[in-house]
Amino acid sequence: MSGHSKWATTKRHKAVIDGKRGKVFSALSKDITLSARASGGDPESNSRLRTLILKAKEANMPSDNVERAIKKGTGEIPGVVYEEMVYEGFAHGGVGLIVEVTTDNKQRAVAEVRAVLTKHAGNLASPGALNFTFHRRGQFLISAEKATEDKLMEVVLDAGAEDIISHGDHFEVLCPINAYDAVSDALAKAKIAPDTSEIAYIPVTTVPVKDADSARKILNLIEQLDAIDDVKNVYNNAEIDENVAAG
Repeated sequence: MSGHSKWATTKRHKAVIDGKRGKVFSALSKDITLSARASGGDPESNSRLRTLILKAKEANMPSDNVERAIKKGTGEIPGVVYEEMVYEGFAHGGVGLIVEVTTDNKQRAVAEVRAVLTKHAGNLASPGALNFTFHRRGQFLISAEKATEDKLMEVVLDAGAEDIISHGDHFEVLCPINAYDAVSDALAKAKIAPDTSEIAYIPVTTVPVKDADSARKILNLIEQLDAIDDVKNVYNNAEIDENVAAG
């Protein structure tokens, strides 16, 4: 999904997302634990952990939850062992889907993802089926009310951003994965809070969705996948016009 379509979808489902604060905290906790396990619990030397702590603060996640997640990662307190998985699939009309999962039970996670896809006329694809349809980039979506394009360029280009795209009411900042933490830090220092920030799967090619019925089916499937506890993110390459989505 393009930055424009993602922004439209984000606005359309904001009430739903806001109602899932518990899941947001759970996903952040898992990521913090994985980051601390991989690179240590000191945010000064673990830039990924530092970025996740900033995201936790933006989400108003209690500091006790953050500390507990770090200690689970470093082994100071016991905790379950999480694994990160990526599943690929197709939705209505041949729209490609990338489903990121963080789970302590791979069998349960894949069964739940497959069940939702099957129920909504989608299907799970073999690994690598969408290799050439998406590429991974750091992505920041920022309301145009928060910064001008010139200000954004001044802040993020020196930090390693490779593209700033204006979508009218918001900007999309893209960067290589290895520049994600630097761009995130630069925005924080400039006091520009992104509306969303993540290492995302950005579509190389998109599938136009021209009718409201198809748009509803695709958006409903994405919502149902998002509702699975183990699912962290769902990406797609649908090109849905905001007026069609609203229909």
